[in-house]
Amino acid sequence: MLDIADELNRWVEQGRDFAVATVVAVGGSAPRQPGAALAVDSEGTAIGSVSGGCVEGAVYELCQQALEDGETVQERFGYSDDDAFAVGLTCGGIIDILVTPVPVGSPAREVFAAALAAAARGEAAAVARIAEGPAELMGRAVLVRGGVRADGPGEVRGDGSYEGGFGGHPELDRAIAEEARAMLDAGKTGVLEIGADGRLCGEPLKVLVESSVPPPRMIVFGAIDFASALVRIGKFLGYHVTLCDARPVFATKKRFPEADEIVVDWPHRYLESTDVDARTVLCVLTHDAKFDVPLLELALKLPVAYVGAMGSRRTHEDRNKRLRDVGVSELELARLRSPIGLDLGARSPEETALSIAAEIVANRRGGSGAALTGAHIPIHPDTSNTLIGRIGSVA
Repeated sequence: MLDIADELNRWVEQGRDFAVATVVAVGGSAPRQPGAALAVDSEGTAIGSVSGGCVEGAVYELCQQALEDGETVQERFGYSDDDAFAVGLTCGGIIDILVTPVPVGSPAREVFAAALAAAARGEAAAVARIAEGPAELMGRAVLVRGGVRADGPGEVRGDGSYEGGFGGHPELDRAIAEEARAMLDAGKTGVLEIGADGRLCGEPLKVLVESSVPPPRMIVFGAIDFASALVRIGKFLGYHVTLCDARPVFATKKRFPEADEIVVDWPHRYLESTDVDARTVLCVLTHDAKFDVPLLELALKLPVAYVGAMGSRRTHEDRNKRLRDVGVSELELARLRSPIGLDLGARSPEETALSIAAEIVANRRGGSGAALTGAHIPIHPDTSNTLIGRIGSVA
């Protein structure tokens, strides 16, 4: 649901009644991951997607029915071997869908509205609702919040408070809020299992927790043409992109209009002063030793997701020698992606940016970078252990 927060927040502000269908869990080769949502308002307008097209029509009808009868329902869709025309996933996967009506005046309306507004503002927030449990608990929600990182890095942890609840079950409210906060801190969306009394025992409940965290950071060092293309593709991938260069004549908004921020400073000095986290990617495109060596000496010690540096293989070998000379360990050097990018035969700045982005995605998702044609590898990772009815959570 929070993946379509901007549109849904406008619906809330306009006072529309709507129902939202959310992917709770997936198994096998499924096109969308937990948290993906399709919403339908009382006029029949639809936004979002839960399957990339396979079961959208059936889910649309479930949303309309939920708006009519006010009931929260859970439905499973999978591939049908008996009837090729049956509603199901042609990719062979299985998805569990939770459909929740959110009309004006419903128990969860205020909580959903607050969660959507927070996500639309770029704030960290997580909303938890019962995916499987007693009828009196369905349709309600709990919201936990984090900090703001809409215009740059910042803390995302909350202050311990939460909003909403499950109707006269304070222990359950507190327990779910605590678990949701832990998932928010990790930036995860998925299903958790908890006892109906708020402890990890007793009759279990399945709880869907959706986390919305501010965009991860991409910091591009070096104001060159390749950087301009990488900034554009970084924004396309959803990163908060910073361009840093020590030369003010090159690091300008006119040359990099799509960058979220432009910093004129020595790269290593800026990296020392800014906040990074485990989702941050650092792309060093300067290929100049006086910039690269002090920058990479610091970058390779930071707990970031990716460090890549541009340059030829000769430049790479010379740079590695210089880094060893200043004390960078072999373990730290092993983290460096250099020459940067995957082998796509790229030549232009745009093609090179694509090869860098492809390596970042493969690194983030655990992909091999190999061609899918003729390869006996899954297109989508098998996450069947996250199907609702089993314990676990997914990123």
